[in-house]
Amino acid sequence: MKKRGGLPGGGIPGGGNQAAMMRQLQKMQEDMVAAQQALETETVEVKSGGGLITVVITGHQRVQSITINPEGLDTSDSEWATDLQDLLVIAVNEAIEKSQTMAAQRMESITGGLGNIPGLGGLLG
Repeated sequence: MKKRGGLPGGGIPGGGNQAAMMRQLQKMQEDMVAAQQALETETVEVKSGGGLITVVITGHQRVQSITINPEGLDTSDSEWATDLQDLLVIAVNEAIEKSQTMAAQRMESITGGLGNIPGLGGLLG
């Protein structure tokens, strides 16, 4: 029977380091799971329109609250509803971007840029 493997005796090249690498990958995976769980409750707050709109969103891009300061609304302006809608869109989009940035930074701190390795398709980050 022909032996498989890269070294005489069927050993694996770098075999001594393989176990250490597997432990590191397992630790990284555990850290990533913990970070993902933490992102469920971590929030980002964004204000728009000079504080008229406040959006709170989690690291999983789930909107927790939208607050509108009624004192800042000028309902005598015929465009007030359109202006409010525009400010809401701006605030929600900014909150999503900040939440995505926060999540990416958490994953980057764990993977150390390994998510950019060609062929992994973002598997690590």
